[in-house]
Amino acid sequence: MKLLLRFLLGGTGMAALLLAAACSKEPGTSNAAHTPTTPASSVKPGFINKVWEVSLSTGVAPGMLYAFLSDGILVITSPKSKPAFGAWTYKNGKLTMIEDSQEYPTDILSLTHDELRLRSNNPGGSVEILLAPARVAPLPP
Repeated sequence: MKLLLRFLLGGTGMAALLLAAACSKEPGTSNAAHTPTTPASSVKPGFINKVWEVSLSTGVAPGMLYAFLSDGILVITSPKSKPAFGAWTYKNGKLTMIEDSQEYPTDILSLTHDELRLRSNNPGGSVEILLAPARVAPLPP
C-alpha cells in the first residue's frame, strides 16, 4: 500500500493529489437547529484535506507545501524536493505531527480560512510555521 501511495504521489500524481485536496470541501451545516451535537474530540479541524503553503517560518523554507490528509497521512513537499510522508493525529484538541517515527506535539496558534499558524515542539527547540492556502496553478488544456 505504501509503495502504491508513493507511486501515485510522485511527480504529477502529487500535483493531482494536491489539486484535488485543495478543491475538496468539508461537509457544512446549513441548519444548526437540526444538526446533532458532536463531541469535541470527533470534530474535524478546518486544516484537514487542504493544501497549505509555508509563507513564513523560523525553520521551514517558504513555499513548502503541507497536506494533512483525512486518513492521518501528512504530505510535505515543494517544487524542488520529492514528497516526504509522515503522519498526524488530532486527539482531544491536540495536534501531533509524526515524521520518521518521531512525534512532535504541535500547538495550533491560530486557524482561520486564510491562515494556519503552528508551533512544532521539536527536541532541538520549537519551530513556528505560518501557512496559507496553497496557490494552485491551473492545469494545462
